[in-house]
Amino acid sequence: MKRVATFPIRKFGDPVLKQPTAEVTDIDDALVSLVESMIETMYEAPGVGLAAPQVGVQKRLFVYDVGEGPHVVINPQLSDFAGQWTYHEGCLSVPELWWDIERAKEVRLRGIDLDGNELDIEADELQARVFQHEVDHLDGVLLLQRIRPDERKEAMRALRERALGLPGDRAEAH
Repeated sequence: MKRVATFPIRKFGDPVLKQPTAEVTDIDDALVSLVESMIETMYEAPGVGLAAPQVGVQKRLFVYDVGEGPHVVINPQLSDFAGQWTYHEGCLSVPELWWDIERAKEVRLRGIDLDGNELDIEADELQARVFQHEVDHLDGVLLLQRIRPDERKEAMRALRERALGLPGDRAEAH
């Protein structure tokens, strides 16, 4: 297997994370190479999903692996949200911080794969959560916008301390 280059993951504070992405209009060799590098970056992190803005690319696509091997979704759209499920969720762009986040337990995802084939996936629990989390990134929404105001205030304090290199409590990564 050929080794591909990995990307640094953009962290909270990087303006690219707040910008909605542009639809992918062309599946070409450059996009295939981008996806291969994103998959390698996701595994190296390690994570279960990675959206293009997290590597500084303003394209509407993400990669994920919830235990069945790597997949890519181009121009994803979510619908058919059902139920609620709370789960301890973190983000590669806000490392070492985790919160109990409530999201839809079930969703339907439509998009296309790297071969241009249409995808139509009914997902639940972890897969549904990954889809919602990554589509949030594509819409310029960070996990910090999904937590309670008191949690956000504490998270911002931790992020400021980290930026200043101050010692502080570090949330345990799971």
